[in-house]
Amino acid sequence: MSVVTRFAPSPTGFLHIGGARTALFSYLYAKRFGGKFLLRIEDTDRERSTQEAVDAIFEGMAWLGLTSDFGEIYQTKRFDRYAEVIAQMLAAGTAYHCYASREELDAMRAEQQARKEKPRYDGRWRPEAGKVLPTPPEGVKPVVRFKNPQEGEVVLNDLIKGQIVFSSDELDDLIIARGDGVPTYNFCVVVDDMDMGITHVIRGDDHVNNTPRQINMIKALGATPPQYAHVSMILGSDGAKLSKRHGALGVMEYRAMGFTPDAILDYLVRLGWSHGDQELFTREEMIAKFDFDHVSASPARFDMEKAYWVSHQYLKSADVAAIAPEFDWHLRRQGVDPANGPALSEVIVQQRERCRTLLEMAEKSKFFYADIESYNEKDAAKHLSAKAVPILAGLIEGLGAVGDWQAESIHAAVHAVAEKLALKLGDVAQPIRVAISGAAVSPPIDQTLQLLGRERTLARLKAAADYAAAH
Repeated sequence: MSVVTRFAPSPTGFLHIGGARTALFSYLYAKRFGGKFLLRIEDTDRERSTQEAVDAIFEGMAWLGLTSDFGEIYQTKRFDRYAEVIAQMLAAGTAYHCYASREELDAMRAEQQARKEKPRYDGRWRPEAGKVLPTPPEGVKPVVRFKNPQEGEVVLNDLIKGQIVFSSDELDDLIIARGDGVPTYNFCVVVDDMDMGITHVIRGDDHVNNTPRQINMIKALGATPPQYAHVSMILGSDGAKLSKRHGALGVMEYRAMGFTPDAILDYLVRLGWSHGDQELFTREEMIAKFDFDHVSASPARFDMEKAYWVSHQYLKSADVAAIAPEFDWHLRRQGVDPANGPALSEVIVQQRERCRTLLEMAEKSKFFYADIESYNEKDAAKHLSAKAVPILAGLIEGLGAVGDWQAESIHAAVHAVAEKLALKLGDVAQPIRVAISGAAVSPPIDQTLQLLGRERTLARLKAAADYAAAH
């Protein structure tokens, strides 16, 4: 059997972090077994679904690299197929028309609640042997209900939660098509999973109660139900429901915060799944090792600090070529043209040890590509005072005489200035840092000046000398 999984979001909002984890688990399981993964947009809720949300889902999935093996699939483009199946079910007697009005159903539920019973449809329009149904009222467009089996049990062998047993008499006859003919979520899911050959449904555990009805419908259609794996919810680091303050953000917000796609996936895969004590995984390792035997049935906890740690580890070890396009994106968001300076790969190598995210790296690297707009006031007061004037003058002279603008020659020139002025190397390096970057923190001076280039270095040293002389 070839494994086929799906991620099926409703386009009512952005692709949030919990959805991204579900998509990742579905993707990894399919790829581990050489199977297929598909993205299906479940947009039957026309009032809440928006094109903006659809675009956000596709953008987030593309950024994460969770590529569908099929084309774009929308439930709203399959209405003819749903109508066909409903007609088949009506003809087979596994579905029926229900003419009960909203007022009747509300009264029915109120009476059940008054008797302290579980509110549920009472089957008043359900065809049964020997039962006489009421005469259909004129002008009423009936809904279509699934004729759910009333005896026996539905046994769900969940790949994460284990065996769950549902009594059939607890499952009422759910609506599968509204009075206007629009099919409902639970029905569309069943037809889609059947038609698309889905072998494993991996989704949040908020769908557990939908599963027995879906299993019964699939069986009524003569198909074999897929296997199910219901993933536990993600909580905040304090054990409370995940919210924005914990990190419940849209996937693309994490991009704006400076995370790379692989760092996000690396963190998400460990939210509920483990492989020994290993903390960091390449995408290839995730695919090779992912299984449901090691997915916890308990809720996972989202820890923002741990996410930042993973991001930093990835930046320190990842292939520079893989990071460069994202670094380019962040620099441009800072209003910087990456073509107006050193190669991105060289800057990444110098900055990766000291930056947890690419946003931080971009902010700390702007000076390589754009003029300094101002100095950090505290750093300038300490390192660009009047006593820095002779230091800067010596540097302008010494560095101006460097023939081969390489780190070794630059280091020697700076060292010579320190010796000539009888200063420690740090007393010379700090004014340089503030002069060329605007602040007292930068990568090693010799590497920084090499990347910055002779002209920019000397121009900024001269500007800093003027500033120091005036202050």
